[in-house]
Amino acid sequence: MGATAHLDFIAAAYTAAVIVIGGLILWVTLDYRAQRRILAELEAQGVTRRSGGASTAQVFGQAPDAATQQSAEQAKEQA
Repeated sequence: MGATAHLDFIAAAYTAAVIVIGGLILWVTLDYRAQRRILAELEAQGVTRRSGGASTAQVFGQAPDAATQQSAEQAKEQA
């Protein structure tokens, strides 16, 4: 009646934990991508951030496009 008596429960608990954590990682990853896409769309429309910080492209190390550069220049002029 050693450790083998509870082996099924332990295996099920670890399996459930892996599934839950994997689901959370997937959920956060998909939400992160969706938020980046929404921010990029808003910046392309000319909506700027109140903080006046870097654009999404600059934050994520991507080359900014012309619309993003224009919005960044407008934000600098307003500051």
